[in-house]
Amino acid sequence: MSLNHKSYTNPPSNPTQGLKRPRNDTGNKVTVVLGAQWGDEGKGKVVDLLATESDLVCRCQGGNNAGHTVVVEGKEYDFHLLPSGIINPKSICVIGNGVVIHLPGLFEEAENNEKKGLKGWEKRLIVSDRAHLVFDFHQVVDGIQETQRQATEGKIIGTTKKGIGPTYASKASRIGLRVCDLLGDFKEFSTKFKNLVKQYQSMYSSLTVDTESQLKKLKEYGERLRPMVRDGVYYMYEALHGPPKRILVEGANAALLDIDFGTYPFVTSSNCTVGGACTGLGIPPLNIGEVYGVSKAYTTRVGIGAFPTEQLNATGELLQTRGHEVGVTTGRKRRCGWLDLVILKYAHMINVFISFLKCVKQITLIPHFPANMELLHKVEVEYETFPGWKSDTSAARKWNNLPQKAQNYIRFVENHIGVPIKWVGVGKSRECMIQMF
Repeated sequence: MSLNHKSYTNPPSNPTQGLKRPRNDTGNKVTVVLGAQWGDEGKGKVVDLLATESDLVCRCQGGNNAGHTVVVEGKEYDFHLLPSGIINPKSICVIGNGVVIHLPGLFEEAENNEKKGLKGWEKRLIVSDRAHLVFDFHQVVDGIQETQRQATEGKIIGTTKKGIGPTYASKASRIGLRVCDLLGDFKEFSTKFKNLVKQYQSMYSSLTVDTESQLKKLKEYGERLRPMVRDGVYYMYEALHGPPKRILVEGANAALLDIDFGTYPFVTSSNCTVGGACTGLGIPPLNIGEVYGVSKAYTTRVGIGAFPTEQLNATGELLQTRGHEVGVTTGRKRRCGWLDLVILKYAHMINVFISFLKCVKQITLIPHFPANMELLHKVEVEYETFPGWKSDTSAARKWNNLPQKAQNYIRFVENHIGVPIKWVGVGKSRECMIQMF
């Protein structure tokens, strides 16, 4: 094939040809909701609020190790793999390639929420064909690894034992299996599955797997999943560059659990900061619009790891009890402590977001957030103390309904972090939200 170079230098005879493509045609912008602490900040409620006006609600990373609780019309829904925007009957929901999917868990979760009133989810769910699969033996291996850590190091990471870490390890080792593998030639999938089992059994001698039984179940799950599966990259490209759409991405876990930026090694196995929205859905950075960071007015953490402001006393117990701080996924009580503005500023450095807060009473002020966990364990926290308010704020619907002491607290946090606070949550349900601007 030859090229006529003159055609590039001579002006076109037709003035409508050869026009420069507009440089600002980047397509629809995506709104991202992320956790700004160690998770359990109330992201599901914010997503539910925004999903009522969204056409597309997407999960970009993590698996059923995450949990979002959403209360609508007095009914409490728990989501682990399904985007919590699935409650909105007008929204299409996407599970992106960055998510790892345990198929039994996905369908069990859907059925549990169907009993509470969720309808038509299977017609509104899109699953990327590039998403990796979590197998039952991944979950067993997760538990074995924790036992080995305890035996050799005297400590555990505190995983949810949902198989998330081992699945991402399979993915990074290039031996994992994806949705497209399951829906392709099943004979070939079966061979790869058996080889994967053998590799894990060579590493963990106590691991037993009923391979044939697993394959039979996986084939059934695959056929049930097939109508929902799409080429995720192409689907998102069409959504971004087609007619105007309001697209929302909900992150799982939170900034301080990010595999790169969190309190390593006590972290999750995916990027739960804003970059995960790009890699986990195939969204170019130019299409990232507003990024909302979600924070409590105090701090909680599930599992092991440094927690400088933790209150191992009656105050911590009060926060745990009054805040109903129990993990959605694990059922474990959450560790509780004062708000740490240093980790919020650190999360803001990575994500550049707008914060959302619930209301309690006291905060923390320390100069920087170290990467070294041994150093973080030795930190002595310098507190900035504010007078608390002992009145119920759950009925407040406007800024002026909040006690003056609560307003002072929120303004201090806002000014210290340097990010405007858009919403203040005062309860579980959708209407318990004060919009600031």
